[in-house]
Amino acid sequence: MDSLLRHMVDMTGHRDHTMLDISVVSAVQELSGAVQTRVLTIATVCGQKFVRPRACIRAGGVACPEEAQDGNPGEPISAFPTLAHCLEHHDSRAEGSGPDGLWRLWLPIWFGDKADTCLEITHERGFTGEAIHTISGIVSVYRNFQNLLDYSERDSLTGLLNRKTFDDQLARMLHASDVAPLVPGQPERRHHGAEEKQWLAVIDVDHFKGVNDRFGHLYGDEVLILVANLLQSSFRAQDRVFRFGGEEFVVLLRSTTLENARKIIDRFRTNVEAHDFPQVGRVTVSVGFTSIRATDSPVVTLGHADQALYFAKANGRNRACHYDELVAKGLLQTIAANDIAEFF
Repeated sequence: MDSLLRHMVDMTGHRDHTMLDISVVSAVQELSGAVQTRVLTIATVCGQKFVRPRACIRAGGVACPEEAQDGNPGEPISAFPTLAHCLEHHDSRAEGSGPDGLWRLWLPIWFGDKADTCLEITHERGFTGEAIHTISGIVSVYRNFQNLLDYSERDSLTGLLNRKTFDDQLARMLHASDVAPLVPGQPERRHHGAEEKQWLAVIDVDHFKGVNDRFGHLYGDEVLILVANLLQSSFRAQDRVFRFGGEEFVVLLRSTTLENARKIIDRFRTNVEAHDFPQVGRVTVSVGFTSIRATDSPVVTLGHADQALYFAKANGRNRACHYDELVAKGLLQTIAANDIAEFF
């Protein structure tokens, strides 16, 4: 009982999804004596469901996040037939043995009729009713706290992550772009190769005031919701998309090259341009983006992306501009950190 209470206190003390995932797998692993416990993401890509590990702990090990591979959505749901059946029938749990002789228990985290997270527990033997009862209680707390975190982290109109969450995640990414131990006890993780970086993109809907003036705020809100949907479908699962305020959005792109960052950003821009917005018709966006450097503060990093965005809007709109390239070509002047701070 003391161990259970300690884990409950630990889980409810976090204000971050990653650390909450680590807490729940640590709690379940210790209390069930499992071989392995994982938090799985269930994502839909082009109408197909994929399963990707998000956090994992093995017997005798330390819980840690699992990093998504660039462009890899995970394993197809067909590789998990028992879980697929469970999701199709909206069941609260499923279990079965695999070809390796181990038993697995799957507990989807349902929010209404949708489950994009699932707990997977692997054991040498089957699960007793008492063990399932205890684990189900932990999962209920985990689900409720996930819901609370989502409510505090997300924009009410678009469902995207909000400005406060952006501030927290940018600060974390700036730290991680140099050296970042993910969790206590884990070895340091050096940043990727010289060509592979983290990126920040600022996105603004072109002539949005004209949309509101001509069609009204209800259609303006619908444009923002549809742009948010296009953001979520155009960027990768490991990227983070935020509504910054008004018609402005921000994306944090993780671990990719300049060429890939440009390709991903331009894919989104062209998806917006090709989309038919009800009543409004054609809508375009302008984008400014910059690499994230550990030596720069959040204000400086955001300021660079904003400078590139303003250049894009002043030079034709419906385009994506890279800050460093504009500076190298003499099209932008670098601004001192204190000038950027005054600007904001």
